[in-house]
Amino acid sequence: MQVERLIVGLVFLSQTTIGILGNFSLIFYYIVLYYRKCSLKPTDLILINLLTANVLIILSLGLPHTITSFLLKQLLNNFGCSLILYIQRLGRSVSIGTSCLLSIFQAMVISPRESCWKDHKVKVAKYIGCFISLLWVFYIFMQFIFFNYPFIKKTDKNMTRTRDFGYCCLVLYNESDLLFAILVVFPEVLFSLLIILSSSFMIVILYKHKQRVQYIHSFHGSRRTSPVSRATQNILALMFTFLVFYTLSSILQGCLAFWYGHTWWLMNITFISSLCFPSFGPFILMNHYSTVSRYTFIWKRNKKI
Repeated sequence: MQVERLIVGLVFLSQTTIGILGNFSLIFYYIVLYYRKCSLKPTDLILINLLTANVLIILSLGLPHTITSFLLKQLLNNFGCSLILYIQRLGRSVSIGTSCLLSIFQAMVISPRESCWKDHKVKVAKYIGCFISLLWVFYIFMQFIFFNYPFIKKTDKNMTRTRDFGYCCLVLYNESDLLFAILVVFPEVLFSLLIILSSSFMIVILYKHKQRVQYIHSFHGSRRTSPVSRATQNILALMFTFLVFYTLSSILQGCLAFWYGHTWWLMNITFISSLCFPSFGPFILMNHYSTVSRYTFIWKRNKKI
């Protein structure tokens, strides 16, 4: 069993290390970009928010599991377990809310001029910061309910079971399951549907655009795509990856919630799948946005000046 724990610990350590390096590298890149231009595009602000949520998930999920796997014992009490779970759920909720905002905003950006969104693009872009702030405030207060629930109900005997999270154990109550479904599961399902709809809309728009310019490209011999099309393709790749890992993680978490006699391997596979997007998502952005090339371009321009 110690060998198995060591293997799982190495997996968590790899995901945590890769995720921290990837997310902080992009956050640092956007900070440098902001100080150079004194402003960021709305899409960049949304991506910074998504990267921040990824960091919260990694620190609250990957780091505790890594430490527990190597020390072979749980170190957190009820308060520490509730606090870590609060940060983890906050990061997950903000992540899916931000992904939904990113997908919808990009769909509005590439929408045709004759669509109903043409008069709202500029207005929405101006208030992106407000939308992000409201998203954080909403989920901070909502998840705070679940943070306090075990302490409010600690004298109540109406408990379902003690849930093992790997790095700690926490008592769950009957009422908390219904409350969690109403306040967390329903908004996440709604956000997922909105991501699917907006992503499908972007795919249709890109396909129609490709059909319109196909003759022009063949006539001029140029195959370069527009910056808006490239950005949309980048976001679509990110959203597809998010939906795949989020769906897999949600299914496995559902199995843990309803299968009382779950195995140790199922629990760890569930948490590993939950870390996949926060850890590897930044590298999808690096690959599509060619961050290294943009750094090189800035360095060469400064050298010429």
